Formats: sequence, C-alpha cells, structure tokens
Amino acid sequence: MASSELTSSQYPRPPRPNLAFRQLRGQRSPAEFAAVVRRAAREIGERVSCDARYVGRVEAGEIRCPNYAYERVFLHMFPGRTLTDLGFAPRSSVRGRRAHTDEDAPLVHTTSPAHTPSETRGANEPYVPRDPQDPYEPYGAQQNHENDEIHEESDVLRRAFMTGGGATVAAASLGPLGLTFDAAAAARPVRRVGAHEADALEEAVRRIRLLDDRHGADGLYRRAAAPLRAAYALLDAGTTRQATGERLHSGAGELAISVGWLAHDSGRFDDARSHYAEALATARMAGDPALEAHAFCNTSFLARDAGRPREAVRAAQAAQRVARPLGSPRLMSLLALREAGGWAGLADRTGCEQALARAVAFYERGHSDADPEWMSFYGEAELEALEAQCWSTLGNWRRAARHAGRAAQLQDPHFTRNIALYTAELADDLARGGLPDEAAAAGMRVLDLLDQVQSSRVQTMLAGTARVLLPHRRASGVSAFLERHASVPRTA
Repeated sequence: MASSELTSSQYPRPPRPNLAFRQLRGQRSPAEFAAVVRRAAREIGERVSCDARYVGRVEAGEIRCPNYAYERVFLHMFPGRTLTDLGFAPRSSVRGRRAHTDEDAPLVHTTSPAHTPSETRGANEPYVPRDPQDPYEPYGAQQNHENDEIHEESDVLRRAFMTGGGATVAAASLGPLGLTFDAAAAARPVRRVGAHEADALEEAVRRIRLLDDRHGADGLYRRAAAPLRAAYALLDAGTTRQATGERLHSGAGELAISVGWLAHDSGRFDDARSHYAEALATARMAGDPALEAHAFCNTSFLARDAGRPREAVRAAQAAQRVARPLGSPRLMSLLALREAGGWAGLADRTGCEQALARAVAFYERGHSDADPEWMSFYGEAELEALEAQCWSTLGNWRRAARHAGRAAQLQDPHFTRNIALYTAELADDLARGGLPDEAAAAGMRVLDLLDQVQSSRVQTMLAGTARVLLPHRRASGVSAFLERHASVPRTA
C-alpha cells in the first residue's frame, strides 16, 4: 500500500501536554477557568472567546504558542511570568514551521488527522490584534501574515476534509478558502467523521469572521461558498458520537450564517437569504436554540436592508423568544436593536424608541459567560452605530450623526471594516443634515481606508453621500472629496 512508504518523520509528532498550564488551573474546571480568562481579557480591553475546549487544547499541548490577544491576557493573569513559564513554546520556535510542513506532508496518504499544534495568529479568535512592538510582527509584514493565515487555515481544513471519508467529503481539498477536486481522495472508502473535522469546521468560521472584520466581504464571498458545501457534506458522512454530531451541525449552521453575511454585506441579498434559511433549518433540525437565534438575528438585519421592515420586526421578535432562556443580556440587546431597525423602517418612532430603550437596558447589564462567540463585534460602538441607523431611517439626521460619530470614535482599531462603515454612516448623516464640509471630511477618512476594506455596503453608502454633496461642490473640501471619490475603482 502507498501509505506503507511513509517514514516515521512524516507523521506528525504527538504534542506534549502543558503541565505548567494545567497546574495553574488548579481545582477549577476547564469551563470555570475559561470564564476567568474571559473576565481577565475584559479587564484589559481584549476580546477572547475562551471556552473549556480551548483550555483542554492548551493543556493537551495542541496550542504550542497562543496568539497575541491570549498572550496579553495570560500575562495579565499571571504577572511576572513569561510564556515559557506558562508552559508555551517561544514564539520564534513556532513561526516559520508551517511552510515546511505544508510542503512535505503527504496529504493524500495520511491515515490520521494531523494536529495543528501552533496558534500564533489567532486560530481561536474572531480577530487577531497586531502588536506593533513585537519583534516578530513588523508593521510591514502584516499583509504577509494575513496571507499566511489563509494558507494555514486552508491546510487545517484540507487535512480534515481529505481524511473525512465519503466521496464528496474526501474530494474537498481546500485552497485559500476554495475547493479543488482530488481524485485520489475520492477513491478512499467512507468512514465516519470525528472531532478533528468539527475542529476544522469551527476554525473555518473563525477565520472567515476574522478576515471580514479586517477587509470586508467582497473579496471573500466566492471563496467561502465552497467550504460551506463541504461542511454540509460532512453532515451526510455521519458520526458515531452525538456530541460530535451536534458540533458539526452547529459549525455548519454558523458557517452558513458567516457565508450568508458575506453575501449580505456585498449586496447579494438573494444569496444571503438562502444561506440564512439553510442555517435556520439546520438549527431547528439539531434543536440548537443559540444557532436559531443567530439565524433569526441575521435574517432580521437582511430584511431591514432589503426593504422588508415588517419581516425584520418579526424575525427579531422570534429571535428574542428563542434567545431569552440562553441567559445572555448582550444577545438580547442586539436582538432588540434589530427589532428597532425594523420599526424605524415602518416609520414607527414609538416602537423604535421602545426597542432602543430595551437594547440599552440589556446592554448595561454587562457581559455574561453565556454571550455567544460570534458576538465579539458587539460593543458600545456597534450599539451606537445601530442606533444611528435607526435615527437616520427616521430622518433625524443630526441625532443620527451624533451616534455615528460616537461609534467611529469608540470602535476597536482592529475592526477596520466597521470603522469604515461607521464613518461612512457619519458622512451620509452629516451630508443630509446640511453640514457638507464636515461630511466631506468624514468621507475622506473613509476613502483612506478603502485600500484595506472591500465592502459594497461601504461603497454604496459613500456613493449616496457623494450624490447628496454634488449641489455643494463649492463648499470647503467637498470638491476634493468628490474628485477623489470619482477616481476610486468600484467593486465588481
């Protein structure tokens, strides 16, 4: 057999357990320790989605070096200690290892799923903060690292899907978030999938969210659709463990929502509606209320943007009914904002104000351990931005501009796409509120970000602002903005 030709050096070495980290956890359960990590992150302004499984992976040695966000959190939790003291490998020993592994690993012939022992670039995070002071992350290398992230995630998924069994699943050989057909893999017999495939699926969701936060949806959507097809093929392959099956259903549903959002944000509303409906069906079949609430949340947002405000209200209300027992005030806050957006679209100011008041009240209850991982984007900045959109829809431009300005100021700098979006909202509100010079200045700030962000939503908003400003082209700064905006290439 071809697999007998492998030498021992070609098999991935089993990771060494991180006994130092296990000792630091003490008598707390992995879930309790994960909650401590999340609280520590909030103390220093970081957002990490640590859970019991992540703690288990660290203790098992699968994560040899944490990403920068986790590093800051751990060093905050254990002052005076280094990463080595915590049982991790030096970052310099982990960097650069991937290229050799990818080149040499005989992917078609591997007989067991490969481990992914390093996590130096945020493999468990919705975003990865870049540390400009870190000697291994020079500013000029940021784009190269982003390309590495896509390549690293592709390798994880490729290994998982190619060892997953089944003609359809085995044929899923991922390039940079895209699929190519692998005939040798397709010829292998069917076997049931397991935890490794579930890990890869969840990792794909995180990676797509990370890239969207940084760059917007336009360049990602077509590449992300193929992994979604492969994810649903995994469900057909089946699993011997109920817990793994639940993770696969949840992961496939979350991936459907993520791909739906990429379609939504890039103006492909029909595609987005289909993906959200697929996620909703998956949630109901699996009996997963958290996934169902997420699907309804995005369906409401899409309905609002597509000009169906009554559907937006009903979908948001359905989401709130499902989400109430989950125990996350922040989730309830976001869902109330989705409802408020629908009421604004119906020109129902009273209904909108009531929903906004609920949103603020829920938000002020603070974080909870029950907050979903996908809500990492939702902070005070997003609350302000969504309220701004409500007032803009109701025609109160000055009030909308005030909230949009706060949103842009409050937004975490790692969420580049959201900064561009909030500033575009501000520019449009200022223009429609009769402040063309301030609108042009805000528009210029958005144009400065377009080399990093590819979002049809942002470009559409900016085009609308330009049309409003045309009669004011003689105002200070407006002419320069209009000329520069006219020279920007449009997204295909």
